[in-house]
Amino acid sequence: MTLGALAIDEVERIQSRLSHLEQERKHLLAVIEILQEIGGTLHFNDIVQSVARRLGEAFGLDRCSIFLAERGEKSVRLVATYEDPGIRNYVVDLDRYPELRRALQTGETVFIADAATDPTLGPARWALAARKVKTITVVPISWRGTAIGAMFLRSFRDGPSFTASDLQFCQVVANLTAKALRNAHRFERMRERRDAGRSMPPHAKREAVLLEFIRRLLAAYPAADTEDAGGEAGGEGGSGNTEEIDRLVEVAQAVLSQESAAR
Repeated sequence: MTLGALAIDEVERIQSRLSHLEQERKHLLAVIEILQEIGGTLHFNDIVQSVARRLGEAFGLDRCSIFLAERGEKSVRLVATYEDPGIRNYVVDLDRYPELRRALQTGETVFIADAATDPTLGPARWALAARKVKTITVVPISWRGTAIGAMFLRSFRDGPSFTASDLQFCQVVANLTAKALRNAHRFERMRERRDAGRSMPPHAKREAVLLEFIRRLLAAYPAADTEDAGGEAGGEGGSGNTEEIDRLVEVAQAVLSQESAAR
């Protein structure tokens, strides 16, 4: 190989390396932007819509959607989409999306390099070819080893090809999305319990306190009964415990009655 050929190869290698580094830089910036957006909200709709929009913009996609699965069901719900932000909570039949079904069932990323020729897509590939779809990527959104949803990405035929680095980036985003959705779910449960407590009338709150008090006493009763009666049910110790429980319940009722009268 001549010196000129070696120089050309070296230039191409450097250019390839620079291109790879630039791609990594864009991915890191996109991750930071996504973290800033979903980390600043605990609202479910804001999280999924933000992820769909960011991915759609990053790759210039034909379609980018977020699906969430319903346990034990044959359908999933389309909860956010890049191309039409107005579509939310739309039930989708999994029979129309075999690639989505496969990703949810296996918990692994499904990548279709050429949608127009892939036999697993069935008759749908003709419609995809007419729409000039090139690749389809379905990345599961998993929590504790279970796929709870998926990110569905579809690229144009004249767009850039998906690389291994792109797929890794999408997996990172899917993991961030799963954690954000979990936090949003916990927040909603806490808010529901708080609202339920506020809407409960005062007397119902006091009754709930009394019931919890009795529950704890009864939970401790068998252990105390066994200890006092020497392991013989119905002994003198058991009778004493019953009387003590009755006495404590009467005291609690009296305190609650006084509190109610004072208010």
